[in-house]
Amino acid sequence: MTYTEEWVTERARSAYERGRASFDVRPERAALLVIDMQDEFLRPGWSPYWVPAATRMAPRLRQLVEECRAASVPAIWTIFDDTHLGLDRPYALRFLPHADTDWRRLGPADVWASMGRHPDEAVIRKPSYGAFYDTPLDTMLRNLGRDTVIVTGTLTNYCCGTTARQAYERGYKVVFGSDVTATDDESRQEPELAVLRKGFALVLTAEEITNRVTTAPSASEDEEGANVL
Repeated sequence: MTYTEEWVTERARSAYERGRASFDVRPERAALLVIDMQDEFLRPGWSPYWVPAATRMAPRLRQLVEECRAASVPAIWTIFDDTHLGLDRPYALRFLPHADTDWRRLGPADVWASMGRHPDEAVIRKPSYGAFYDTPLDTMLRNLGRDTVIVTGTLTNYCCGTTARQAYERGYKVVFGSDVTATDDESRQEPELAVLRKGFALVLTAEEITNRVTTAPSASEDEEGANVL
């Protein structure tokens, strides 16, 4: 077969637009990562980093958190914070447009209260975009016996997308919430989802994620079915 330019372009376009990873989502093997749903991104008008789309998306994500709790899928929350006097933050950040404001939070960052985080749910304070960078997240997931991460939060194409890529590189199955992530320019949402869909993650809506974690057969049910066969 000769692979024409038209053929390879159409193949790529189809994967970007409609591709689906083929792995199952098992609640007993999954963890929900809630990325940076914190005051300066969600509290309207409070900081130059406010993400209006994240504020609008927050109720849907809170519902997903509650549904995952009911399915015994643990939630791990992250905060993009000032850690170790900033000495662990990538040095180049100070030169990028993302850091072009002198706004500073008055104290430690925290999960936005309206998200309803439970006191017994872990919070990781991270110094950069990805939740695996210089954090204990990988150790925590392995201690929990989880090999699948469900990525939600903000910003889609920065902290969420970077976390998804880092998880993929560490061998995790990655589920990415298409309508429980948000970014500061909504025209950037779908292009990021397209790349993740083709090469890094199973991209699902909140409703689809809920259906997967609440209807997946348990490991014991699978074993019983195998015995019958």
